[in-house]
Amino acid sequence: MKLWQGRFEEESDPVFEKMNRSLGIDAVLLDVDIRASRAHARSLLGCGVLTREEWKSIDQGLEQILSEYTPEQVKATPYEDIHTFVEATLASKIGPAAGKLHTGRSRNDQVATDFRLFVRKAIGLIMADLEALQLALIESGARYSEVIIPAYTHMRRAQPIRWSHYCLAYNEMFGRDAERFEESLKRVDILPLGSGAVAGSNFPVDREAVAKELGFAKISANSLDATCDRDFVLEFLSNASILLVHASRLAEDWIIYSTEEFGFLELSEKITTGSSLMPQKKNPDGFELIRAKAAMTTGLLTGFLCVMKGLPTGYNKDLQEDKEAFLKAFENVRLSLSVLRLSIRTVTLKTDRLEKAAADSFMGATDLADFLVMKGVPFRSAHEIVARAVREALDQKKQLNEIDLSAFSPFFSGLPADYLTPENIVNRKGHSPALKR
Repeated sequence: MKLWQGRFEEESDPVFEKMNRSLGIDAVLLDVDIRASRAHARSLLGCGVLTREEWKSIDQGLEQILSEYTPEQVKATPYEDIHTFVEATLASKIGPAAGKLHTGRSRNDQVATDFRLFVRKAIGLIMADLEALQLALIESGARYSEVIIPAYTHMRRAQPIRWSHYCLAYNEMFGRDAERFEESLKRVDILPLGSGAVAGSNFPVDREAVAKELGFAKISANSLDATCDRDFVLEFLSNASILLVHASRLAEDWIIYSTEEFGFLELSEKITTGSSLMPQKKNPDGFELIRAKAAMTTGLLTGFLCVMKGLPTGYNKDLQEDKEAFLKAFENVRLSLSVLRLSIRTVTLKTDRLEKAAADSFMGATDLADFLVMKGVPFRSAHEIVARAVREALDQKKQLNEIDLSAFSPFFSGLPADYLTPENIVNRKGHSPALKR
């Protein structure tokens, strides 16, 4: 069965059939397609297209389809797309009344409605995942709240910070991701149904009532825009890409920090693999796959942007590619967040290695310059004085706190002996974060 076959005399070529068929992708819309169709049927009853008996038959038939089929079972059927499957299956159950269901709607506004319902649900799941991930970060920061680590710029030791400070940095990043998804919901939460193919409907369906039944905040204002708008998909792909950039950065950190060369972290065996050849290996495959999924999701965004930029106004079949891009990005995000959450909750900090790294007194060089500033020395002069001391310590192959600093400035004669301990360097920073959400 094809919903459009009446105008055609020839059968489609099998090669084209394979390209045109989308059921393998859009079968996941079964639940939302049934839900939207039931709301549409109720609106057709309200404007006199359906009798009460026809409406009841359609409504019960749609409910029966949902109880009998899963998306995986739907994929195995020969239909072109999810809409064709539902209409054909309904007809087999209730007869000719099923043919009235499509009155006043097109697959164009139907799929736009289904997809918005699906995206809205997907965003809710991602926001819950992000909340759980943020909680894991906060718990890790609290568990190791006294541990001090080196912070890096240009991948060189910069200044010491607490582990909690590091965890809360990523909490901020993922918090912004959650804000972006939440903000995007208001642009998803718009009902296109009733827009028809492109110019609206000839039937006086109550769109406001349909929107209320389906939980949409408002209805679309322009039928031409409503059926070809995929901004909400682009926005989702953009938000997903930014989120996975943050996930990839954390993954890269932990790949480095868990190497034998750094030895800051011990990753759980739950999220690592071994080598088929080298028995000693413990590879951070989960993090490496997160890096890859971040790259691939960015590619999905770029690809769908390119699809959209060349489309003339109105619906075009190119838009069928939206769901494949969306679903892959959705899968990438949820898998990555799950692996990250598990990794954070199972990681072990190697405190001995971290203490040794944090004790690098060169990371207190800025504090020495600030000490001179508090004695009245201009910062540029103080910077130069400390830089000379750094050079001397390096030449002597000593730590900065192991040389006579008063040789570089008489003000250093009053420097407390413990001035360059990691704890004191960290505690002097008035903006050190508290563990709070």
